[in-house]
Amino acid sequence: MNAAPPYRGLGTLLRHLLELLDGDVEQAYRDLGLDYRPRFTPAVRALVEAEPRSIRELANHSGLTHSAASQTVAEMKRAGLVSLVTDRTDARARLVRLTPRCRAMLPKLQRQWAATNAAADGLDAELPASLRAAVTEAIAALEENPFRKRIEKCMERGRP
Repeated sequence: MNAAPPYRGLGTLLRHLLELLDGDVEQAYRDLGLDYRPRFTPAVRALVEAEPRSIRELANHSGLTHSAASQTVAEMKRAGLVSLVTDRTDARARLVRLTPRCRAMLPKLQRQWAATNAAADGLDAELPASLRAAVTEAIAALEENPFRKRIEKCMERGRP
């Protein structure tokens, strides 16, 4: 096991955790010969479930901001995984569809997703508490009381 980094602030720890997880998941995709990033998965899963979808629908389905979903879709379009068409009912909205290239990748992706979920379950089993549950609870708590408000409250109390 590696030694703890000298600074262990929450943001630093979370970024490092995400780097460890996403880096290895992305490498697993490359090992399968796929040009695919983990951040594409929520959008692909949503589109497999129902398409076309607007970027706003993808954001809502995935729990992302509209900006993050839009950036992900733009990256996926550059990678040839999705196409965009104008919504006939709202010319301002763009609808997202999977490309044949992405559809051809689905069997490998779905096997990889199952393996990734099994590995996450295994990681949870090694920990004293479920990482997935802790993250889910943290998200719910922050949606109820945003971190910025928590910082402001600490500043008002004279902390740090």
